[in-house]
Amino acid sequence: MTTEWGPGHDPADPGLGVIMSERRQLLNLAYRLLGSLADAEDAVQETYARWYAMSRQQQAAIEVPGAWLTRVASRICLNLLGSARARRESYVGEWIPEPLPKRSEWICGPASDSTGDPADRITLDESVNMAFLVVLDSMTPAERVAFILHDVFRYPYAEVAEIVGRTPAACRQLASSARRRIRTSHGATPPAQQAEIVREFKRAWENKDIDALIGLLDPNATAIADSGGMATSFLQPIEGGEQVARAWVEIAHRTPSTMTFVERTVNGQAGIVARQADETVTVFAFDIADDRVKHIWVVRNPEKLRPWVTG
Repeated sequence: MTTEWGPGHDPADPGLGVIMSERRQLLNLAYRLLGSLADAEDAVQETYARWYAMSRQQQAAIEVPGAWLTRVASRICLNLLGSARARRESYVGEWIPEPLPKRSEWICGPASDSTGDPADRITLDESVNMAFLVVLDSMTPAERVAFILHDVFRYPYAEVAEIVGRTPAACRQLASSARRRIRTSHGATPPAQQAEIVREFKRAWENKDIDALIGLLDPNATAIADSGGMATSFLQPIEGGEQVARAWVEIAHRTPSTMTFVERTVNGQAGIVARQADETVTVFAFDIADDRVKHIWVVRNPEKLRPWVTG
């Protein structure tokens, strides 16, 4: 991805390397706060725009530019989180965070090649798996920002308070509340075990084996799809393991012969990707606990699939 600068930017600025070295950190922060790579890129772009809108004297007066950039990016994200709730009232169907492929498959921007720019990478750790992001999305904006800044990026509560506009004690409470939500919804399953269960699910799905699917699904499993009204999908969540299994068998019957399903990494965990005519058309993310699939998230909105590579 190429960063564009406004009037007054001097490429020969000796501090440019220091400032741009913060880009990856800012992108990682913004993606976790917003759940959207496109919005994260916009937030980081706006952060740099504000930096270069200042005079050289104003920039020089900032002791730690990285800390300044983080504060500004966090506040921009906090504002975006507040407006996002209003925007989603008009969103068609369910909203799911934007899925990311593993780094070697990531393309950022139309002019990028398959190697991409290391500064444009999201670190795919536990704090970006789909289950984690979905829980984050249920939090208030202040909870989400306080939790991510303190628990994920290890900022002290005094600094978090300055960003969120609350007292350190209030931020401690916000992060604690968010932490409880994460703990009650998050079950740890070893990656190799997750991959094997997803592989078995894919095999049963392709074989239209409803009994095998039911055996792999938690009795209270749910499936949620996000098409944004731009692709055919189910608009309401499907609840119950048997109901999900029957829906997936129906999907298998309706799937055209030109579509292929492959195992891929989705936000650092095992997932499935559907391809048609050399394009990624659907990404399936899974939440697995106690050897059962608890949640399936189906992303079909093409605007959320742009980081994906086929081939």
